[in-house]
Amino acid sequence: MKAKEKNEEFLAEYVKVVNKFTKQFMDEFCSSDGSKILWDKIVKLNSGVESIKNRNKSI
Repeated sequence: MKAKEKNEEFLAEYVKVVNKFTKQFMDEFCSSDGSKILWDKIVKLNSGVESIKNRNKSI
């Protein structure tokens, strides 16, 4: 494969991953209409009050 083809393939996969993480962030940390970030949820996760392991068990 040529470098250009590899780059295009990489970019296509990269976009998929970014979209997946963006959706996950919006599902977990944004209001239902997507207009607001729910900072209290982010702070709880970041402060260790809620762990990722515990959050994933409820999914």
